[in-house]
Amino acid sequence: MDARHAELLGRTDREALGRRLRSARQARGLTQGQVADELMSVAYLSRIESGHRRPTAPALETLAERLGVTVDSLLGEPERHVVDEIRLALDYAELSLESGQPEDAERHLHKALDTMAASRMAGLRERARLLHARALEATNREDDAVIELEAIIDDRSADGLTRIRAGIALSRIYRETGDLGRAIECGERVMADMEESGLESCDEAVQLAVTVAAAHFERGDTAHAVRLCRKAITRAESLGSPRARASAYWNASVMQANRGDVAAAVPLAERALALLGEGQDARNLARLRTEVGRLQLELDPPAIDEARHNLEQAAAEMEWSSASPVDRAWTLLGLARVGFLAGDLTGSRALVAQVHTTADGHAPLAEAEALTLEGRTYAAEGATELAARSYQAAVLRLSAIGADQSAAQLWFDLADLLEGVGLAEEALDAYRRAAASTGLRARVTSTTLARS
Repeated sequence: MDARHAELLGRTDREALGRRLRSARQARGLTQGQVADELMSVAYLSRIESGHRRPTAPALETLAERLGVTVDSLLGEPERHVVDEIRLALDYAELSLESGQPEDAERHLHKALDTMAASRMAGLRERARLLHARALEATNREDDAVIELEAIIDDRSADGLTRIRAGIALSRIYRETGDLGRAIECGERVMADMEESGLESCDEAVQLAVTVAAAHFERGDTAHAVRLCRKAITRAESLGSPRARASAYWNASVMQANRGDVAAAVPLAERALALLGEGQDARNLARLRTEVGRLQLELDPPAIDEARHNLEQAAAEMEWSSASPVDRAWTLLGLARVGFLAGDLTGSRALVAQVHTTADGHAPLAEAEALTLEGRTYAAEGATELAARSYQAAVLRLSAIGADQSAAQLWFDLADLLEGVGLAEEALDAYRRAAASTGLRARVTSTTLARS
């Protein structure tokens, strides 16, 4: 018997082992005497089947041969062909996700999870659960995805890399839905566990660090976010991994853009794009193309043709990748901005409508930006009332987002646009919200109290 079987035998529940032995014997129509013949006494075999004794490793191997079953089956382990079938189902599920077919992925996953239900297959079960969470997110069921990912992170029996990957996905979902506090708490908790386990020097560690850094930045903790990102870049360079380095440069680019230095952000994003292109991460490559395209539109003057190329390529790649509806919504919004800047106002509004259909309430910031852009197209045509209606709808959508830096910029843009269509009171409120989102608060009350 090999060492793995000997180890499993020591951990196997005696009663369960006894039941499996008895079932196998009865299935073959054999008596205890026929099975025990010259190997052990009938009384001893009876005690094994009743769970009062555990056979030795050599005895179990002989019993398996006499019963015509495998040692794995007696130990409660799945047969090799079953393991291969499950692994194949998971491979099909992952391929379906990467090909933009989450429903097909779920079908393969359900089959694999059902097969694994009664077996000790921790590694494959963890992979299946992580793929299941991705499939849930890809089909606009973020709440269910969050529950699955939280369960993986809290499962101390799960391997470290699986928990890190779950932490990356969960922190990103929280950040994309505006829950920055949870994004940071979740990411930092997994980072602490990761350091305790000695897993801080891997691709996933870098990706987790920059994911947390992005959440800190959006919350306004700029200095801390930049420090985290610089550390991540240093670690990524030491790893020499294209994916880790791309992740670090990507987030550094986003931070430069949000600080207003778009000219510095574009080269970083393009470097990340080149690095990510060396790998096979279709979803992140498409998302990065979207980010590069959006940055190119922020240049002065905007690089419209280059942006259109990147955004159209991103949209095409997302059709056959595991990109979520939120990813697709941001890409469509970028293309809508291209249309606006190129003077195609009708085409821009058509893309805005697609943003809302695709996001379906799951990307409030993208939807608020889309409504703002819609208002700008109407304003450019002189349709002031329609523009005002779109801006007011954007205000309502943006109000659902917590105070963060990304919302602050849009509040500020909206304030100026509202003022331009004669909505002075709404504009003043938007200015106040912009200030609040950056952390600014009026000190009039405290000054008055000090003087009294």
